[in-house]
Amino acid sequence: MQIFRCPACSAPLYFRNSVCRCGEAVAFDPDAQEMRVGAEFCANRERIGCNWIAEEGDLCRSCAMTEVVPDVREPDNVPLWAQTELSKRWMLANLARWGWFTSSDTGRRPVFRLLSEQTATGQASVIMGHADGTITINVSEASEAVRAERREQLGELYRTMIGHMRHEMAHFLQLRLAEDPDFLEGFRALYGDERADYGEALKRHYADPGAPGEDHITSYATSHPHEDWAETIAHLLHLTDLLDSAAAAGLSLGTGGPPPGYDAYAETSCESLLSYAIPITIAVNHVNRAVNLPDLYPFVLPQGVRDKLSFAHGHLRIAPMV
Repeated sequence: MQIFRCPACSAPLYFRNSVCRCGEAVAFDPDAQEMRVGAEFCANRERIGCNWIAEEGDLCRSCAMTEVVPDVREPDNVPLWAQTELSKRWMLANLARWGWFTSSDTGRRPVFRLLSEQTATGQASVIMGHADGTITINVSEASEAVRAERREQLGELYRTMIGHMRHEMAHFLQLRLAEDPDFLEGFRALYGDERADYGEALKRHYADPGAPGEDHITSYATSHPHEDWAETIAHLLHLTDLLDSAAAAGLSLGTGGPPPGYDAYAETSCESLLSYAIPITIAVNHVNRAVNLPDLYPFVLPQGVRDKLSFAHGHLRIAPMV
């Protein structure tokens, strides 16, 4: 993620900021990728801290995609909703750098259902997933304690709200991209035939989870081509944004790091992107271990995974205009 500047005083601003230290109220413009002053604010600014400009009625582009919000009669759901929407805005701002869901992108947009396991009438079951353009997210996992417990239960190396957003959005992006027959041909050659029975594939996976091996980024990616794609896209977005954020912060590894002014989202070569990102992840992993924190990026990228990342990068970095 970039580091922005206040239009009034040029002080640095970060993605979640809504007020500059000079006192100026600011709002993010996702098309311009900059903070603005004097703009109409999203109607959810006071309620959940949304700091984007209003575009569609009184809502911003991101909030307008949310069709269902968690039960706000349960007070604890409001901060969970706020944190979930922040993760969604972050993910959408990243994708806008490649042209997705901007004012120039006339293609279909996703719909979000943000649900909580806690409601005013008791516990509810929430299953995260994507179904024909509708993305369901469990806001209960915006709680760090809940997320940590499930990460431990599932034996996962990484589980975050931004990770959930990127994974589920990947399924929607596949729908958009699959409108091009050339995409499907290349997809099936690398990931497999997505027409294979999804329910049966997941049953087999949960009964006997496969090891990632040389061709999959995670065990879950082995379950079905749809999940292989979603895991690959999530990691492509992790690595691109990680590198972009490092460049914005001025982190350097000498001759091995990205050059000054590097824009990870403008990079046309996935291999070049990885050649910059991987040394940074290794370096920050080393720093994290000094204070007993988890590794920033605890994954390895064998050649089979790199081939899938490269295919995804080639298709994702320019949004299809339909």
